Amino acid sequence: MSDGAVLHVKGRVLAGPEDVRDELWVVGGRVSYDRPAGARAITTVTGWALPGLVDAHCHVGLGADGPVDADTAEKQALTDREAGTLLIRDAGSPSDTRWVDDRPDLPKIIRAGRHIARTRRYLRNYAWEIEPEDLVAYVAREAGRGDGWVKLVGDWIDRGVGDLAPCWPREAVEAAIAEAHRLGARVTAHCFAESSLRDLVEAGIDCIEHATGLTEDLIPLFAERGVAIVPTLVNIATFPHLAAGGESRFPAWSAHMRRLHERRYDTVRGAYDAGIPVYVGTDAGGSLAHGLVAAEVAELVTAGIPPVQAVSATSWGARAWLGRPGLEEGAPADLVVYEGDPRADVRVLAAPRRVVLDGRIVE
Repeated sequence: MSDGAVLHVKGRVLAGPEDVRDELWVVGGRVSYDRPAGARAITTVTGWALPGLVDAHCHVGLGADGPVDADTAEKQALTDREAGTLLIRDAGSPSDTRWVDDRPDLPKIIRAGRHIARTRRYLRNYAWEIEPEDLVAYVAREAGRGDGWVKLVGDWIDRGVGDLAPCWPREAVEAAIAEAHRLGARVTAHCFAESSLRDLVEAGIDCIEHATGLTEDLIPLFAERGVAIVPTLVNIATFPHLAAGGESRFPAWSAHMRRLHERRYDTVRGAYDAGIPVYVGTDAGGSLAHGLVAAEVAELVTAGIPPVQAVSATSWGARAWLGRPGLEEGAPADLVVYEGDPRADVRVLAAPRRVVLDGRIVE
């Protein structure tokens, strides 16, 4: 499409879970629900249109051994785009991906800076590894590098005890989260275990990644404080493999990881039923492939979340949570067109018919 071209999307435009329009127009890269006067060069796309999908836990520029080169990062971003993911919350990366912002053909990224972990308590080459007395300073630093988010590693295996354990004292996370909020940033944390959650939530954290340790006694606290979770169920599916690999050295950790895996669907459904916000994230990057957003939505449905709410967790609801528009009048035209209604069958998300980014058809 040329810069002066107009895109006409016909069929069913899902501007909201129940807000279904017959058509929209894209003029100058933006959404309009009014036919443009005098439009001549019109390209028409038909189907079911959704706002560009959101992967709220993704890592562009990160590989199994740490940061990757720009060519590899570009391939990661393109793989996500092909899957219909047009907005990414990058939940921690050691790579500088600001160059992506200058590429109108790549997904938009909301960055959380680099992970902040306890010394020798996370994956090598991923995080700033520090001690509690430096946590406030590093949170302030990453709040400046990010786009309104900071990422902590809340728990990891403690080799001294042979199991998952919290990384930070309560007073350290209280001070760090307060500093992030003072600087206008929200805070999220990687948490597998149960034991790290109460301190983080009572300290004012905004989101928990994975949240496999969310138990019945903690659910009311999350709901009361409005703390969101991003379950990354496609990543939690790897827990049995991880457990098998560590069984000889850390049998307690291996057994714990298996228990967390076994109850994963009950955990997510319990959170949803209690009113805890749940959003789609794949944990792509590192060891997990990009482009798995449709698989994660399907996992949420398997966990018992109604299909329309699972779709919202990667579209309308997720965009509102991250402060980005959907298909409102005048919004950037980032949308995906499908053969059928994803509210009726989320499996259609796995096969986008057209992907439109900033008003241009890119797939």
